[in-house]
Amino acid sequence: MITLVLAAFIALNNLFILSLHKGIGIYGGLFHITPYTQSFNVFILIVSAVILNLTSFYPRKLFYSGWTSLSRLISSKNELINKDSSLSNQMKDFSQKISNSTGEQFRIIEYPLIVLFVIIGALFLMSASDLISVFLSIELQSYGLYILSTLYRDSEKATGAGLTYFLLGGLSSCFILLGSSLLYVNSGTTSLEGIYLISSISEVTSNETSNLTLSLVTSWYKPYYIHLSLIILAVGFLFKVSAAPFHFWSPDVYDAIPTIVTTFVAIIAKISIFIFFLELVYYTCGGDNNTFAVFSWRNCLLLSSLASLIIGSLLGLVQTRIKRLYAYSTISHVGFILLGLSVNSVESIQAYIFYIITYTISNLNAFLILLAIGYSLFIYVNVNEETSKAKNPYFLSKSNNTSDRNDKNNSPLQLISELKGYYYINPYLAISLSITLFSFVGVPPLFGFFAKQMILSSALDSGYFFITLVAIITSVIGAVYYLSLVKQIFFFKSSYKLNSNAFTSKIILSSALSFSISIITLILLAFIFTPNEWLSVANILTLILFKH
Repeated sequence: MITLVLAAFIALNNLFILSLHKGIGIYGGLFHITPYTQSFNVFILIVSAVILNLTSFYPRKLFYSGWTSLSRLISSKNELINKDSSLSNQMKDFSQKISNSTGEQFRIIEYPLIVLFVIIGALFLMSASDLISVFLSIELQSYGLYILSTLYRDSEKATGAGLTYFLLGGLSSCFILLGSSLLYVNSGTTSLEGIYLISSISEVTSNETSNLTLSLVTSWYKPYYIHLSLIILAVGFLFKVSAAPFHFWSPDVYDAIPTIVTTFVAIIAKISIFIFFLELVYYTCGGDNNTFAVFSWRNCLLLSSLASLIIGSLLGLVQTRIKRLYAYSTISHVGFILLGLSVNSVESIQAYIFYIITYTISNLNAFLILLAIGYSLFIYVNVNEETSKAKNPYFLSKSNNTSDRNDKNNSPLQLISELKGYYYINPYLAISLSITLFSFVGVPPLFGFFAKQMILSSALDSGYFFITLVAIITSVIGAVYYLSLVKQIFFFKSSYKLNSNAFTSKIILSSALSFSISIITLILLAFIFTPNEWLSVANILTLILFKH
């Protein structure tokens, strides 16, 4: 975490150096560093450091009132040991249960190294300016996610989902490689800058039929060659961001892999691809008209946006598992993001960047709260469970299967019904989750409302009336399953009761986890009072891109 924060400061310092230039090419032109890419480098590094909070500290701690101050800690350090030995042994045994229940990730020494590969791949992809560096970056990022998904080998579900993710991820990589090969065959270069130049020349010469010599020279460089190759390339990337109709793997994978890994898959893997997409669309579709009559690979993104909006909203209504619900929620948000990308105007790009920031912050908070709620249920038992299982200090599923127990440890909250009446257990976490869900819905004046409003406004200004209407309708439909979560939390009686163990009342959430949730929730609320700062960030990044 310290390394990521220091790297973020270095990237921030580079912004002042790059502000005097349009960018710097490194490694023989494989990567192009600009203020635009460096800004998102800072963003990804900070978000990754926050995500690592989930495994950098134990999620729970034992609060002992005798050690609440430094003086009392020094004077009474042996107080607990000198008490009744049975009480001491009981507390030691219970503390061991606390550590073992969610401490598996701390025994995997490769975890931070794999996470580092994922982050490096994401940073490289955003700055890639060559087809070779694009493919190497996306594979570096993807391989780390494949390994993370299967890291908890005691879980059959997580291993199976990781294998599914690996196989379908390999298929999407084939599309990316095929699209890259076609781009190279048709243009004779792997440099994206060269492809942008050829694409511009081909569009000009296609309209200048009077110049026969120039037309013959550029006869191989017709716009539809470039766009057909980019469509195949885009299919591979749409697979990886789980955009419809290539979304079918994400609900199963999200639900089965550990929630900590799901956070990386749902956030980090998508930001880098969307930032890369933005530059690709901007430089290859700048001269197109906003109609379906024009053969453009941007229309492929528009169709995927329409399908994502519909599928993400409708299929989310029938979900009973909370991470599958999050998966369909993500698909719906991807539809809004692709809509802003497809419009490709100054206003839509500003809305696109702002929506990515909004989506990342809200989604991060949603997963942090999801884990925190699961960890907090450690000291409760379900009164509806059998008496023999109620003795267990952790709320287990109805199966005594070892694999089920491991799945419960890796993803402590799985069913939507487990949220019933949670407001009466921890009102702070319940309210924080409600604020995040309202931001997803787009309730004013939270973050999410302005993000959706900016996307829809830019689409209307560009003449996309039908898809804007679909986006509004699907957003209302999607609000149903978000509000159903709020209903479960606030309007049902809790079926939990505090465990009878003497020390359960002293178990509290980790300070790092509580602090992260508090700060992100306050950021979502602070937008009400300081909207100009956030909007200015998106505006400045858009101006940098268009000026460049």
